[in-house]
Formats: sequence, C-alpha cells, structure tokens
Amino acid sequence: MLISPLIQNLMAALKCLPGVGPKSAQRMAFNILERNRDAGLRLSALLQEAIHKVKNCESCRILCEETICRLCSHHGRDRSILCVVETPADVLALEQAGGYRGQYFVLMGRLSPLDGIGPDAIGMGLFQERLKEGHIKEVILATNPTVEGEATAHYIAELVKARNIRATRIAHGVPFGGELEYLDGGTLARALLARLVV
Repeated sequence: MLISPLIQNLMAALKCLPGVGPKSAQRMAFNILERNRDAGLRLSALLQEAIHKVKNCESCRILCEETICRLCSHHGRDRSILCVVETPADVLALEQAGGYRGQYFVLMGRLSPLDGIGPDAIGMGLFQERLKEGHIKEVILATNPTVEGEATAHYIAELVKARNIRATRIAHGVPFGGELEYLDGGTLARALLARLVV
C-alpha cells in the first residue's frame, strides 16, 4: 500500500473521535504531518496529560482535575436543587445557557439493558447517597428525549419520589424560533402535553 503503516495507524487512531470517519481522519493526519507538526506535538502532550490527570468529581461525576469540582465546591450554588444529566457536555450546555444555580449529577450515560448498561453503570449508588444527605428538595431530570433517556428519567423519578423529593422534567417541544410546519409529530405531541398557562 502507498501509505506507510505508521500513517495508517495514526488515521485509525483518529477515527476513535466522534464524527471522524476515514476521510476526515486522513485529512487530519496529513494536515498534522504536512503543516502542523508543532501543534501535533502539543496535542499529543495535552492529550496524555488530560488522560492522566482528569477524573470524575467524587460528588457530581463531572470531569475535572480536583477531587471535588468547582461547581460542587462553589458556595453560591443552591444545594437543594440537583439537575441530573447524561454527560459532562450537558452540564457545559446548561451552564452556558445561564439561569441555573443548583448542583448537578452526571450519569455518564443512560440506562440501556440491551447494551448491558444498568443502574450501577450510571452511578445510581452514588446518586442515592447524595439523596440521603437530606438537603435536596428537587431533582430536575435533564436526560435526552430518547427512548433510553426517557426510561432513565422514569427510573430516577421513581427513586426520587420514594424519598418524598420533588422530581421535575425539563420541557421538550417547540424550539424558540421554530415553525410548527417543520416540526415532527413527536415534538408537537410533547409540546401539546407540556403546554403552560399564559
């Protein structure tokens, strides 16, 4: 083959990234080797450092370098509200949107019995320990509106309600600026069910 084994291995390694297929991996590999060797070395060093130093917060499970992340240790956050999300990227999206001042719990996935992902795999033991602390008054379920996300939200809601804690679900439906004629039936049905009094 025309491409050396080392370059082939680099392209194969780059395909581990989400959304990177064979052509994208090839472009990335050639770009690094042809034009950005210094940037490639910096990327390699930072990737190794992050893999060795970044871990999960012992309280919320977000990715961080500390034992307890900055969000959990921030005294200005409302400790009576806990927002449950699937990934650390979901926390970032909510924080960038602004307005939420409570704490988080990151599942690092969602229930999927067919894939062998049960309650232990998404941290339900630690989650129940957080509920036992006694200061949480509301749990906001912010899992994705997929079949697995809905099943996960339902499972967690049952755990929360059993402790007499309020369980709420983020609203799903018509996006701001969206036009009804372009929305799918499932989105419209959910929007109608979750309508608000104005």
